[in-house]
Amino acid sequence: MLEGVRVLDAASLAAGPLTGTFLAELGAEVIKIEQPDGGDAIRKWGAQKDGHGLMWKSVGRNKLTATLDLRKEAGQGLLRSLAGKADVIIVNTRYSTLEKWGLSYESLSAVNPRLIMLHVTGFGAGGPYSDRPGFGTLSEAMSGFAHTTGQADGPPTLPSFMLADGVAALTGTYAVLAALYHRDLHNGKGQLIDLSLIEPLSRLIEQSVLVYDQLGEIQTRFGNKWDISAPRNTYLTKDGKWIAVSGSAPSIAKRIFAAIGQPQLSDSPDFGDPQQRLQNADAVDAAVASWIGERTCDEAMEIFEQEQVAAAPVYDASQLLDDPHLRARGTYTPIDDPDLGPIRMQAPVPRFSDTPARVTHSGRALGADNDYVYRKLLDLDEHTIDQLGREGTI
Repeated sequence: MLEGVRVLDAASLAAGPLTGTFLAELGAEVIKIEQPDGGDAIRKWGAQKDGHGLMWKSVGRNKLTATLDLRKEAGQGLLRSLAGKADVIIVNTRYSTLEKWGLSYESLSAVNPRLIMLHVTGFGAGGPYSDRPGFGTLSEAMSGFAHTTGQADGPPTLPSFMLADGVAALTGTYAVLAALYHRDLHNGKGQLIDLSLIEPLSRLIEQSVLVYDQLGEIQTRFGNKWDISAPRNTYLTKDGKWIAVSGSAPSIAKRIFAAIGQPQLSDSPDFGDPQQRLQNADAVDAAVASWIGERTCDEAMEIFEQEQVAAAPVYDASQLLDDPHLRARGTYTPIDDPDLGPIRMQAPVPRFSDTPARVTHSGRALGADNDYVYRKLLDLDEHTIDQLGREGTI
């Protein structure tokens, strides 16, 4: 789908590189630019097998990899040269550092007016926090997410995965696609995309801001409940498993009451009306919890499926890989990795009928494509390449 689009992924860790991954799955040529002394920190982030980072194998998939020390003047010059041959560059370096290195959007667009720069930072430009270092954890706190997550009597809760980075990466991906569309169909010029880690996540939980702005109320934590619909929770089964149930639509709530053997609740003034049901959410929750607690997960799910209730078991990783529906869709695809052998990783989403995204290879070794980048793209001679290597620039 994006064949012919060249992307320089000069960012590190999660949000920027994940954007590059999504673009690479769609067929863009993505060149990962990394420091020669160890590369992107995500290579050693999280679980390892035989010294190889498992997360890197997925985030680095479909990308070419080249080493380049941007702290050196020669490295900065090489990146400017590469930017002249690219459609998109992704960075997450601080604004002041980019200015100092001569790698700001203004500098790079002077070399290539068609260049689109995605600049991902913790706080975005234009405010007093612009030059602070930022990570997803800080954004999950400042976006309002942590305040609304966790048990009612417990502390604010952070996610155990890179939520803010992931949401920002998805936002960055559609922003790049929109900028490419505008460039190619309108004025032919690139532009700067300023993306913070806080704002994409806070957009998804805007309900709490709207409630405060209009009603003066600060929402608190509800655990797995939600003050928009009832029942909505996770419920423990007789065999020690968990089932999530959502009664977001009135028709689904009626089906839940029928499934648990209490259809009369649908006609009750306390439970039939959605707003009244919210006022009596604890009683609704207790009825559903009691019914599920008397049955195994399979028994409860069989009845829920018969009644077309919106319910699902809470899966761990082994259940994800074994689920017959996900297996039929090929949600997790095996990739042959030169270091680890077969790896099952999630296939690209969404699915396109005519131009499907695909995984061509897992994350490659540091600098594996230096020859292609410096000999073919930049046409550097052997002497220059050797000198850059001796100096530690590449």
